[in-house]
Amino acid sequence: QVQLVESGGGLVQTGGSLRLSCAASGLTSSSYVMGWFRQAPGKEREFVGHMRWSGGSTYYADFVKGRFTISRDFAKTTVFLQMNSLKPEDTAVYYCAAKLLHSRQYDYWGQGTQVTVSS
Repeated sequence: QVQLVESGGGLVQTGGSLRLSCAASGLTSSSYVMGWFRQAPGKEREFVGHMRWSGGSTYYADFVKGRFTISRDFAKTTVFLQMNSLKPEDTAVYYCAAKLLHSRQYDYWGQGTQVTVSS
């Protein structure tokens, strides 16, 4: 069973940075895609970006391009979301998720970590 545990959220001022971590266990192959999502109060959950576990290719939503970066520590099966130039509108609960490469939906989710950006 895949388990995902996020950490690293907190309160930061506008323009600041945070790095979120997602520690994964139970990945039985390298054919996973690790995604980051977020959900702000009163809004639907939205896609932030993802990384293919094998190969490390990434894809980002337009609103975070140039500000957020996904990376991984292969040995520790941990995925990171480096967030720079944070804005108040980035305030949300951030979730890590995993799916098999050809799956249509993310099957595994972490518990989420709160990110609050003050103006």
